[in-house]
Amino acid sequence: MKEPKKDHLEVARRVLRYLKGHPGQGVLLQSDSNLQVFAYCDSDWGACPLTRRSPTGFLVTLGGSPISWKTKKQGTVSRSSTEAEYRAMATVISELVWIKSFLAAMGIFHTSPMKLLCDNQAALHIAKNPVFHERTKHIEIDCHFVRERLLSGELTTGYISSKNQVADIFTKAVGRHHFQFLQGKMGIVNPYAPP
Repeated sequence: MKEPKKDHLEVARRVLRYLKGHPGQGVLLQSDSNLQVFAYCDSDWGACPLTRRSPTGFLVTLGGSPISWKTKKQGTVSRSSTEAEYRAMATVISELVWIKSFLAAMGIFHTSPMKLLCDNQAALHIAKNPVFHERTKHIEIDCHFVRERLLSGELTTGYISSKNQVADIFTKAVGRHHFQFLQGKMGIVNPYAPP
């Protein structure tokens, strides 16, 4: 906003064209959903060309409808894609803990664990492996935080292929067809579109 360039104006126009072309698009909260909480998290290792910090992106759904999403650049530079993904997992788990307490305050209690889906198998392995060694020392706090939540049974983790990872929308530039595919998986609908 301080010193906008031609590229910024072009991006703003692109966003406005998208909004104009999709006036009825929105989030639909289904009344007959099962209220299961799913979270998708992703990171794009070293994506910032200036700082080489990785963006974290996540989406949390309740009964298949999106209720929370965020993209934010990580606070430190990650030395591997696994480290960046693991930091993203810790970020979304913090959000899940808050959402669970918020839902409980509203009288919605979850007996089944929340599900966290990630597309990095190494990060998932670190989350399940209680042995901390030299390779995880620099993310040890995140490791303890994630392990504690997994052991408590509050959540489970699972693998999702990169092709189906909806959090990619928040961290990577995806093509038009893949964007529309992932958008459909997110639960974003146009009530005015023909069935």
